[in-house]
Amino acid sequence: MIEEEIFKKSIFDNKKLLEYGFTNNNDIYTYKKNILDNTFTIIITIKENIIKGKIIDIELDEEYTNFRIENNIGEFVNKIRDEFINTLNDIKNNCCINNYYVSSQANRICNYILKKYNDNPEFLWEDDYNDSVFRNKNNKKWYGIIMYININKISNIDKKIEVMNVKLSKERIEKLLLKPGFYKAYHMNKKYWISIVLDDTVDDSFIEELIDESYSYTVDTNEWVIPANPKYFDVISYINDNDIIGWKQSSNIKIGDIIYLYVGSPYSSILCKTKALEVNIPYNYNDDNINMKYEMKLEILKRYEPSKYKFEVLKKYGLNAIRGPRKVPKKLLDYIKDNND
Repeated sequence: MIEEEIFKKSIFDNKKLLEYGFTNNNDIYTYKKNILDNTFTIIITIKENIIKGKIIDIELDEEYTNFRIENNIGEFVNKIRDEFINTLNDIKNNCCINNYYVSSQANRICNYILKKYNDNPEFLWEDDYNDSVFRNKNNKKWYGIIMYININKISNIDKKIEVMNVKLSKERIEKLLLKPGFYKAYHMNKKYWISIVLDDTVDDSFIEELIDESYSYTVDTNEWVIPANPKYFDVISYINDNDIIGWKQSSNIKIGDIIYLYVGSPYSSILCKTKALEVNIPYNYNDDNINMKYEMKLEILKRYEPSKYKFEVLKKYGLNAIRGPRKVPKKLLDYIKDNND
C-alpha cells in the first residue's frame, strides 16, 4: 500500500491535522481535496494513527483504483498517482512526527542508545533510510545494526519486520538461539552476531542488556593480555621469583599499560597482572621458538592462583582466543575489577 510505505515511520499530530484542514468526527480525521480541474477527489481518513486514502471519480461517483496497479503506467494514471503521492507526502511533512524506525520497539531501543551512549543511528547506505548502524563515536566500531527486512531471510515466517543485530560471544549466541525472538544473524558473521526481532517478543530491558554487552566489545582500553607458552621455558618460576621481568615487546604497548600474562596448557589461565615500566628496549634474541628484536620491562602487580582466571571464565567474558597480544574486552575488565583485581 502506498500509504503504508510513506507513513511507516510517522505518528500523526492531531492538532496539526486540524490546522492542515482535516475534520474530526468521533476521532476519525478526514481530509478532502479536488484535483485535475475538480474531476477527481482525494479522500484521506486517519483513525488510531492508521491512514487510508481513496480517489473518487466525481462524474461517475465511483472509486478510481487504477492508480494502485503498479504496472499501469499510462500518462493519465501517472498524473492521478502523482497527485495522490504528493498529497500524502505533504500531509507527512506538515502533520507528522517522524521517527527513525517503523516499530515502536525499535524507536524505544534507539532512544535508549541515544540517552546512554549519545550515538545517533547512521544511515550509511545511499537511498536506504531503513537500515542503520550504531557506532562507538570514539573509534567507529559497530555495536548495533537495525534493519527492516522480510524475516523469511532468517526464518520460515514471511513478513517485513525490523531486527537488530548485536555482537556477542559464541557461547551467548548459542544459548540465545534457543529462545523466541532470536535468529542467526542476518548479513553479519553468524559466529559473533545475532539478530533480534523488534516486535516486543523480547523485552526492552533484555535487549538493552545485550546492547551494553555488544558495546563493551568496542571500548578501547590500555589493558592487554599476552600469551606465554610454558613448554618454551620455566615461565612459572620466572614469574614467581621476580618482581620485574623482561618480556618480548608487543606492538602498541606503551609505558603504563597493564598486561595480563596468560600461561597456556596445562594451566590455561591468567597467572599475573603487570605494568609496563619500559618499552622498545633493543634486545636481539633468536632460537627455534622465539625471535626478539625488542623487549619491555614489566612490573608484576599481582599473582593469581591458576584456578582463578581459567580460559573458560575468560571466554564467558568475551576473550575467545589468545594467540597473540590483544586488548582485554571491557566486559572482562569489569569482571576482574569486581573481584578487586
